[in-house]
Amino acid sequence: MRAMPDPHTARTDQATSPPEPPPDLSTVWLRAFLDVARHGSFTVAARDLGWTQSAVSRQISSLEAALGGDPLFDRLPRGVRLTAHGRTLLPLAEETVARLHAMRRELTSLREVTGGTLRFGAFATADAALVPRAIAAFRARHPGVTLAREEGLTPGLLARVGAGELDLAVVSSTGGALDGGGTEAYELRHLLDEGLYVALPPGHALAGHASVRLVQLASEDWISGSADTGGTLLAQAHRLGFRPRVAHVVAEWTAKQGYVAAGLGVTLVPALAAASVRPDITLVPVCAEDAPARAVYAATARGRAVPPAVEPFVAALRAALAD
Repeated sequence: MRAMPDPHTARTDQATSPPEPPPDLSTVWLRAFLDVARHGSFTVAARDLGWTQSAVSRQISSLEAALGGDPLFDRLPRGVRLTAHGRTLLPLAEETVARLHAMRRELTSLREVTGGTLRFGAFATADAALVPRAIAAFRARHPGVTLAREEGLTPGLLARVGAGELDLAVVSSTGGALDGGGTEAYELRHLLDEGLYVALPPGHALAGHASVRLVQLASEDWISGSADTGGTLLAQAHRLGFRPRVAHVVAEWTAKQGYVAAGLGVTLVPALAAASVRPDITLVPVCAEDAPARAVYAATARGRAVPPAVEPFVAALRAALAD
């Protein structure tokens, strides 16, 4: 008498058997299937598709074979009717074709800059006026594109561009951030060379001057975003032979202005932020030899495909600067 297989072993074998891969389906087959199902006729479907009736029949036969050989239509004397297999397939085929159409629409909208998302970052003073104006101009032309913005320091923004987490970053050469340091990994589109102003409180002795040397401010109390001025706008002072006395560490630009207006010190203001300065403080240009203009760029990752929205956004940045 033949021994019966151990049921536990049988179950184990079944459990460990790899699942069968799904069949490779042609979208042409699905299109033919949906047209025949819609019209209930191979002849009408062929006319609608611009094919011969035999071509439609071959597509349906290929689809049936790929799905296991079960018929999808009952061939009747006049037309066809969906079988149980065909009725089950119909909503799934409609969903699949709809998803394919949605995929094409999404990719088309990305290519034509009518949809998709542009992820970008900018340093703080670029956010004062340049970036908001560029966003407004870009949205007027491309309202369907979602803009995802973040603010940060240039080194961090460049790192995120390099990691593929941002598509574009508005960065600057403050503190030598773009002097070497692997910037060959980035495509830098030059936007402007930005000069500096010093913000002075009301009644300051230098408020009426056409320009000022940094050494004239060596004895001033300074409002700075960091107690360590080495990587800030004040780094140039060290090269001129004095160490600025930071009286107040204030990170936010509008708050810095409040401290200046109250007579608590002076601060440097990049040209990009000058348009947003409050009226009760005075801006005086810093001599170019004391504070060379810093370069501002739109940075992308070199050698990588960028979203089509990048170039229109760079154009919006340049248009904002022209305004």
